[in-house]
Amino acid sequence: MNTSIPIDRGALARRGRRLQYFTIAWNSIEAVAALISGILAGSIALVGFGLDSVIEVISGTALLWRLHCDVDKRQREDAERIALRIVGVCFMALAAYITYDSLRSFLSRKAPEHTVAGVIVAIAALVVMALLGRAKRDVARQLDSTALHSDAKQADFYVYLSAILLGGLVLNVWLGWWWADPLAALVMAPLIAKEGFGAFRGKTCCC
Repeated sequence: MNTSIPIDRGALARRGRRLQYFTIAWNSIEAVAALISGILAGSIALVGFGLDSVIEVISGTALLWRLHCDVDKRQREDAERIALRIVGVCFMALAAYITYDSLRSFLSRKAPEHTVAGVIVAIAALVVMALLGRAKRDVARQLDSTALHSDAKQADFYVYLSAILLGGLVLNVWLGWWWADPLAALVMAPLIAKEGFGAFRGKTCCC
């Protein structure tokens, strides 16, 4: 005889909201740190990373809205559809900016300043977002929510971007390879664009 343990959706939703509040707070701080470090150092990849953190704040806010609408399925679906369109447009705009600025940097052979602060930001993001993504996957699994599962995937995607950014910054700081920074940014651009197209078309979330 199969018995199932009842799920307290209210408690899980509250846990999900706490994770989203943390996501918004963390990415807000990270965005400020990355943008200031990137602008001062002339790092395209770091500025792009900071703008991506801003987009993560928008996404986190939309999912926080969704969690507040967890009981009403119709309202939840409407909120997700609108949020996905907004986030999709933001990601595509970010990808276009990174591509343009990276190509301009390659053509002008403009080297960014060495930025140890940027390396620290990338390492912190790598660790925190990996842990956050795992926690979000756990809540998504228990709530059986595709929206939250997509959010967990975005956290994994963010970890990947952090690794790419860190690689480019470390190569610039230690080896003086000026082209590593715009190259890292160009690697980031198609990944961000793909995520943006998927979000705009509603393919990253279908609950």
